[in-house]
This record gives sequence, structure tokens and C-alpha cells, in this order.
Amino acid sequence: MSRALCYCIFFFHLILLSSVSTAGRLIRLAKPDPSAAAATARWLASQNSWGVLSTISSDLGGSPFGNVVSYSDGLPGEGCGVPYFYLTTLDPTARDALEDQRSSFTLSEFPLGTCGDVDPENPTCSKLTLTGKLKLVEFNTTEGEFAKKALFSKHPEMIGWPKNHKFRIFKLDIEHIFLIDWFGGPKPLSPSEYLESESFFYLRLYDFGLFCIGCSGYNLSIPC
Repeated sequence: MSRALCYCIFFFHLILLSSVSTAGRLIRLAKPDPSAAAATARWLASQNSWGVLSTISSDLGGSPFGNVVSYSDGLPGEGCGVPYFYLTTLDPTARDALEDQRSSFTLSEFPLGTCGDVDPENPTCSKLTLTGKLKLVEFNTTEGEFAKKALFSKHPEMIGWPKNHKFRIFKLDIEHIFLIDWFGGPKPLSPSEYLESESFFYLRLYDFGLFCIGCSGYNLSIPC
């Protein structure tokens, strides 16, 4: 089998696994072990597509204001850990950030369907809050181009959103990380540990054990 064909088959199966459900459960990249705090945090950021972005409200006299927003931390399967947002300045969240950049962004494992029957507040159902500064990213920069590709690949509807609604790209410059993924309180995790983590995710085919692909002469197996 040719190398090119081998890789085509490999990536076809990855795409297939990302969208097929087995026994009512979506097949996803498996959650890292609770002992791997940085990997778990990066997994949450990579696998989710929306969260709650909180700002210092300019309309409510400095009270905290949380808003459900879509985001992306990179192309599918290539997350960098930094959340990017496509926000209209007609919305209070973007206006708040332009006056006071202090923000936090909260993600939960619960929407991914991997918490089982436990309550979202149960410590075994991971939750992540990234705190820092919500900063503008200019469209016509290298980072701006990267952010657009990251956002539009996960949220293609954004491409057609009204141009006259003054959408801008923002990113969260992370200064503090709060992660709970097991009993015992929040895990100590610095922004550098989080951003520099090389997270190795693997595919698990629920109910059917291992799923591995092998091609003659090439080692393309996926460990489960």
C-alpha cells in the first residue's frame, strides 16, 4: 500500500470516528487521566466550542457580567490553548473588554457528554476557568489570519454574519488557571505549563474495545 493512500485511509477513519455515535454516545478524543492537569485543561479547551465569557460590566457599574460565546483555540485537532472569539461591538461583552480587559472564560466537560450520570458540579466532571486580559486581534495580521481560520473552521456560520455588525476578533491573554478534574480541590497549573503542554489524546471506541489502523510498512496504530 502506498504511503499517501495509507495516510488518506488513516485520516478518513479519524473524521469518521469524530462524527459517528455508538450506542447513543458520540465517539470523541478520550479524556486525559486526572493526574495530567495540563493535558486535561488543554483537552477541555480543544474539545469544547463554547463557554461563558465574563467581563467587568460598563453598563452595570462594574458588576461581573457573563455571556455565552463561541470560541476556538485552533484548527480542529490542532488547538494551541489560547481561546479566540468573534464578537460584535454591539454586544456588551466586546464593549466591556474595550474599556476594561479583565476577563475570565469558563468551560465545562459536561457538554462533551463524557461526565456520565454525575451532576455538572461534581468534581469528576472537569471544569476550567481561564482568567486574564481580553485583547483585540487585528484582522490583517498573521495572528488575525490564524484566528479567522481557527474560528471559521469550527463555526462556519460566522462567515456569513452581517459585516455591518462590527465583529472583531478577541483573544484571552491567560494569566491564571483554575482547574478541577477530580476530588481534592483545584490543580496547581501555571499558564506556561498549560500552554507548553504536549497533550497526547487518543481515540477510544466505546463498547467495542480498541480501534487501531495499521498499514504495511508504516506504524499508524492508535493506542487506546
